[in-house]
Amino acid sequence: MDNRQAILDSALTLFYEKGYDAVGVQQIVEMAGVTKPTLYYYFGSKQGLLSCLLTEHFARLEAEMEQIKEAPDRIPDKLYRSARTFFNLASADPRFYLLMLALFYSGRKSEGFQTVYPLIEKYYLLFVDIFDNASQELGNMHGRQKQFAVGFSGTLNHYLMMAAKDMDDLSNLTITDQEVYAVVHQFMYGIYS
Repeated sequence: MDNRQAILDSALTLFYEKGYDAVGVQQIVEMAGVTKPTLYYYFGSKQGLLSCLLTEHFARLEAEMEQIKEAPDRIPDKLYRSARTFFNLASADPRFYLLMLALFYSGRKSEGFQTVYPLIEKYYLLFVDIFDNASQELGNMHGRQKQFAVGFSGTLNHYLMMAAKDMDDLSNLTITDQEVYAVVHQFMYGIYS
């Protein structure tokens, strides 16, 4: 493993386990087996490291969500695929997704929140577009696409947090197809009612 990747892996582990604010650069470089100048060479700062970590991991979700958004599927199918994609990626890398959520719920002026917010907003806007594109199916949205996007993305995030709540070993975190179907079905029931 190269130095850059060792730093990213160490940072993810430490940020997830202790929280972004509780981790110092010295801890990260010691775990990665590198020096501070090496970290600063690659990332410029601790916040630069966090930004890179978040952006690289988030890119996979964003790419898949863009494909779903553009697909000609009906809204229930798009929501199922979106949920399945989110849960698959979260199960494959649960530390990242739980860290991302923890940062989002941190103090609004903190470095962590300031760094993660643009990605959370991008994720939310992808759902706004999915609902906006479904206006033929769902009728005139009248601004409800934003409410639906908040509701659906919030449901997925909360479901993930609850599924992982008591787990020490996140390698066993899985969300079954039946669970995904139930989440989407319940949400769709709310839209159509």
